[in-house]
Amino acid sequence: MLQVTSTELPAAALTLARAFHDDPIFSLLFGGSVPEPRARRFFEIMGKVQLRHQLVHRTPAMEAVSIWAPPGEWKLPNAQIAKNSIGLMRVFGHRLFSNLEILGRLEKAHPHEPHYYLEFIGTDPRHQGKGMGTQLMQPMIERCDTEGVGAYLESSKESNVGYYARFGFEVTQVLTHKARKGESGRQMWLMWRTAR
Repeated sequence: MLQVTSTELPAAALTLARAFHDDPIFSLLFGGSVPEPRARRFFEIMGKVQLRHQLVHRTPAMEAVSIWAPPGEWKLPNAQIAKNSIGLMRVFGHRLFSNLEILGRLEKAHPHEPHYYLEFIGTDPRHQGKGMGTQLMQPMIERCDTEGVGAYLESSKESNVGYYARFGFEVTQVLTHKARKGESGRQMWLMWRTAR
């Protein structure tokens, strides 16, 4: 597991954009297919926020990338939203405001106990199934246990719930995002891991 540097951030964002190309929540956020250039820009913005915490990680050849937030830093500050509003508007267009409502619902459901928050983890589809995600997950799980704090994530695919359960995460709530006009609703599985 290596830390992503600011110069590596565009490549890391591209890995995540490719990994999330078929993500149900991202298709809701974008209103259909997930355009790679705009998704990449989104992950650059999100990665830049967490770079200061040194919690944006990658595998050696950038096959997989994860973005974590440390305890007490999981909520995207309003100042960061304002600072990146033009970039986010370019990413989401007129959907930005309704997408912020989804963010608000996730924030209300977020646990208050100290924890590391796994914002995003993804493996380039060409490298999936080779244990790349585990290379990024395991060191952070060990860190949580060493520090005695929990870990939290939101899975946008039910098929990934079993994967996260292998690391000790348990579903605490299933959150349903309402359907928008002409679109179907989406579910998210909120998962918590108690330190061991």
